[in-house]
Amino acid sequence: MLHWFDSVILGIIEGLTEFLPVSSTGHMILTNKLLGYEEAPEQLKTFEIVIQFAAILAIAIVYRHKIFQVLGLGKKESVKGLSVESFPKRRLNLIHVMLGIVPPMAVAFLFRHYIKEIGFHTAPVLWALVVGGIYMWITEILYDSGKIKRTAETMDDITYRQALLIGVLQCVSAIWPGFSRSGSTIAAGMLGGVSYRASADFSFFIAIPIMTAATCYELVSNLDQFRSGNIDIGFLLTGFIISFFVAWIVVVAFLRILKKIKLKYFAWYRFALAALFYLFVMS
Repeated sequence: MLHWFDSVILGIIEGLTEFLPVSSTGHMILTNKLLGYEEAPEQLKTFEIVIQFAAILAIAIVYRHKIFQVLGLGKKESVKGLSVESFPKRRLNLIHVMLGIVPPMAVAFLFRHYIKEIGFHTAPVLWALVVGGIYMWITEILYDSGKIKRTAETMDDITYRQALLIGVLQCVSAIWPGFSRSGSTIAAGMLGGVSYRASADFSFFIAIPIMTAATCYELVSNLDQFRSGNIDIGFLLTGFIISFFVAWIVVVAFLRILKKIKLKYFAWYRFALAALFYLFVMS
């Protein structure tokens, strides 16, 4: 039976990990195991949809001005004269977003049955934490070595080619729970010559449509649970509020101290988590 304490714990875990390169899905799977849910009950699956939506809402609020700009709802810039300098700078647009989200969404949809049958188990998640950590660490070594030419300092500098590279490399995380969507996108951006900050911004930004689509799909798939009324509204509300505020705080804080936090630190955390979980829970 689900307890309100589960709601608090899972809400915190979702908010803390959804946008950091540590894999929220992997953490949720491991946390469910620690709470005694080897196979998550239907009510818990419904709850996870709700707290994921809370995290989406938090990130959408953080990037609300950029969303308006990309959708063409922001303030229009006036062009004075005919000189080259008078034209607006290149800006992130819907094409960039589509290039970044279509490949992983298509792969996730095509392999959705495989992912649910095989991917959502402890062993694959632990391996994903390790492999994803190695990928992030190697990427940062190459990035810091100066071998990668940096051509995009902000999101608005990202080219279509860089956006597509991020979308393609993100496909691994789409089919391997625990690999980390944000980790794969940030590392992919850095490999393509996008700055660390711009890669993180783009990762968080394209998470909004990706997570919205995934949440809507899961919502439709689990609609009977909402209609049946088998889940406590207080349980849902508690998790929603906690997930929202924790996710908002984490993203704002992460962006402020980004220069001080290297990808390798997250890689070390992933290695430690996988090792400890294997030694003390799996063995």
